[in-house]
Amino acid sequence: MAKRKRNPAPKELMEYLFQNYELKNAFDVQEALKDMFSETLETMLNSELDEHLGYSKSENNIDHTTNRRNGKSAKTVKSQLGEFDLNIPRDREASFEPQVVQKHQKDISGIEEKILSMYAKGQSQRDISATIENIYGFEVSHETVSKVTDKIVPLVQEFRNRPLKKFYPFVFV
Repeated sequence: MAKRKRNPAPKELMEYLFQNYELKNAFDVQEALKDMFSETLETMLNSELDEHLGYSKSENNIDHTTNRRNGKSAKTVKSQLGEFDLNIPRDREASFEPQVVQKHQKDISGIEEKILSMYAKGQSQRDISATIENIYGFEVSHETVSKVTDKIVPLVQEFRNRPLKKFYPFVFV
C-alpha cells in the first residue's frame, strides 16, 4: 500500500500558533483557536457581502450599484469553543442576509440539534440544561430547552395523527 502524503498545513499552523501566542496549557490553545475561528468567520462573511454587492472591498470603480458597504456591527456568538465576538458587515440597503452566521443567530454550535437529540432519548429539560453547561461551558436555562423542544411538538403530533396504510410489507431475515 502506498504511503499517503501528509498535508503540511497543520504543522505550519502549529508553528504559527507557537510563534504568535504564548501557549502554556489547553485553555491557551482553545483561546488561540477561537481567535482563528472568529477571523475565519469574518472573512467568510465579508466574502458573502462581496458576492451580494457584486464587487470586492478593494475595487474603486463601483458605479454600477447604489448599495454599498455600511460598516460592521458587533455580535457575540456561542460556539463549541466558547463565546466570542464577531464583526458582521452591513450594507446600506440592509438587504444583505448572511448565511454563515445568520441574522439574530446567537448560537453557532448546533446546540438545538443536540438538545432535541437528548430530549428524544428521554432526558429531562433540567438534565439537558446541566449537560450542556458541563460540556460546552455556558448556561442554557431549562426554559430555553423547553422552547427548543416545543418546536418539535407539532411535528410529533402530525406524525402520531398520520393516516396508516392498511398493509405494510416486511421481511424477516
